[in-house]
Amino acid sequence: MVREVKLGKIIFGKPGRLVLIAGPCVIEDEKSVLRHAEKISRIVRKVSIPYVFKASYDKANRSSVHSYRGPGLTQGLRILAKVKKEFGLPVLSDVHSKDEIAEAAEVLDILQIPAFLCRQTDILLAAARTGKIVNVKKGQFLAPWDMKNIVEKIESAGNHNILLTERGVSFGYNTLVSDFRAIPVMRGLGYPVVFDATHSVQQPGGLGKATGGEAYHIPLLARCGAAADSDALFMEVHENPAAAKSDGPNSLALKDLESLLLTVKRIKQIVSAHA
Repeated sequence: MVREVKLGKIIFGKPGRLVLIAGPCVIEDEKSVLRHAEKISRIVRKVSIPYVFKASYDKANRSSVHSYRGPGLTQGLRILAKVKKEFGLPVLSDVHSKDEIAEAAEVLDILQIPAFLCRQTDILLAAARTGKIVNVKKGQFLAPWDMKNIVEKIESAGNHNILLTERGVSFGYNTLVSDFRAIPVMRGLGYPVVFDATHSVQQPGGLGKATGGEAYHIPLLARCGAAADSDALFMEVHENPAAAKSDGPNSLALKDLESLLLTVKRIKQIVSAHA
């Protein structure tokens, strides 16, 4: 039985309902973030899918020291707070250390633990103690059943507002592989599961000083994620992926979002009807 995790009117884990978590990988500037939030909001209203806006204020694990990381904690949270105020959207961003969590929790509705930090006990406990929803991305180095220990860490702080995200497994050589058995396995831990359809097509370090990606596989993996009964889809979405400052090669073009959402929404409904 999967626990429903509620965020206002949005319910993760509700049978037949798919939630979208989407936005540009990183906050590039205020105007860009507000523009993406407005355009994606218009699309999700049209297709009637619950929506959480995401963008990172800091990309702390970029391939190169020269890569753009974002505006940082204070400026990034100010911009995300403006998204909440102007568009009425809940917001998600990554947290990278326990020291930034208290400040981040004042703005963020969902605290996301990056895949490479998913076993860091201090970060997990600090995030859990805020009482906010904690979305943990499964490390590329973990089996899905290994997430049980991570769930228990968050539960130990009295927090049951947990989301688990599948984003592929690394076998080295700049390649990630998605095993869709991970979705039902992690749902078996009792919490909603998010499928990250864009980071799953990454080629980590594939461009030498930057991560590459095979964006043309995003629609296929998103459909597979819905067919495997994921409770939410996570996608990097950008109006011009070729010009994105982070993760452009594995971002979905904004122009392709509406048609893909219509497809995955229908798949989710069919799967739930025959569950």
